Amino acid sequence: MTPATSRGCGKPCARRLRRCPSLPSLTTVTTSQTHRPRRRRRTDALRRLVREHQLDPADFIQPLFVVHGARVEREIPSMPGVSHLSVDESLDREVDRIRAVGIPAVLLFGLPAAKDEIGSENFAEDGIVQRALRRLRARHADLLLLTDVCCCEYTSHGHCGVLRAGAVDNDATLEILGRVAVTHAEAGADIVAPSGMMDGMVRAIRAALDGAGHTDQAILSYAVKYASAYYGPFREAADSAPAFGDRREYQMDPSNVREALLEAALDEAEGADMLMVKPALAYLDVVRAVRERTDLPLVAYNVSGEYSMVKAAARLGWIDERKVVLETLTGMRRAGADVIISYHAKDAAGWLAEESRG
Repeated sequence: MTPATSRGCGKPCARRLRRCPSLPSLTTVTTSQTHRPRRRRRTDALRRLVREHQLDPADFIQPLFVVHGARVEREIPSMPGVSHLSVDESLDREVDRIRAVGIPAVLLFGLPAAKDEIGSENFAEDGIVQRALRRLRARHADLLLLTDVCCCEYTSHGHCGVLRAGAVDNDATLEILGRVAVTHAEAGADIVAPSGMMDGMVRAIRAALDGAGHTDQAILSYAVKYASAYYGPFREAADSAPAFGDRREYQMDPSNVREALLEAALDEAEGADMLMVKPALAYLDVVRAVRERTDLPLVAYNVSGEYSMVKAAARLGWIDERKVVLETLTGMRRAGADVIISYHAKDAAGWLAEESRG
C-alpha cells in the first residue's frame, strides 16, 4: 500500500517533519502609526474613558419570592443565594440589602397558601403579593415595586390561565389578569408585569387599571416570552410547573424572531409602557431586533437557568463568577436592553461598587 504523502512536498507523512523543507519566513507587516486601537486599551483609566456601554445598579431589578409563614428565609436549592422570604423581617432585611447597593426596584413573585382552578389568591386583597406590597410601600416610599401578573403559581394545574376542555382559555383569562392587576395597584404596585403571553393582555389590563382609577400605574409587558428550558429552576422556586403538558401553546417558539417583532408591536399598540424579552442570554439577537423596532424602554430578563448555570460552574471552580456575571450583563446592555431583571442583581451591584471605589 502506497503511504500517504504530505501536501506540498510529496514526501511520505511519516518522514514529513524530518525531510520537508521549512516554510519561508512570514513578511513582517508594520502597522500604520495612525491606527493603533491598542492605545485606547493601555490603562484601566483609558479603557473606562472610551467604554461604550456601562452597567449601573440603577438599571437593575431584583426578583424576590414571597411566601406565607413567619421568619422564613429558606434558600432555594436550585438557585443558590436566592431565598423564599416571609412577609416580615425576613423580607425587610433582604430589601434593605438590595437598596444599600443602589438597586431601585424589586419584582415580586408570590407562593400562595392554597391553589385552586382559577388561582383565587392571585387576586385576593390579602394575597401574599398584596401583603408584601403593602409592607414594602409603608417602609419604602421611593422603592419601585413591580409585580408579576400571571396565574401559574396560583392554579392547581400550573397553567397560565383558566382551563376549558384541557386548554387555556385566552379570553376568560384576561378578566382574571385585570382583577389581579387592580389588586396589585391598590396595594402599592408601581408597575404590573403580565407574563402569561395571552393575546390582548395589555389592553385588558390597561382598561381594568384605568377603570379602577389607576391611570398612573405602568405596564411592563412580557411581550416576547419564549417557551424555554431555561425556566427550570424558577419553576421549583415558584412551584409553578404545569401539572400536564407544557406551555408551548401560548409561549413563543424559540426558533422565531419575526414573531417577536409582531408580539412587541401588538403590545406597544395596546398601551404597554415598557417591553420585555425573556430569556435574555440565548436571545440577544431578539433583544437587538426589538430594540431596533421600538422606542419604548426595553427590559431583558436574565432568567433562573442562566443564573443557576453560572452558580454551578462557579462552585466547581470552572469559571470566575464575578467576571462572568458582569460580562453577561454587559452583553445584555450591549444588545440593547435599557433595564435588566436578574437574580445576580444584588451581587453585581456590589461588585460594581467595589470597582468604582478601586
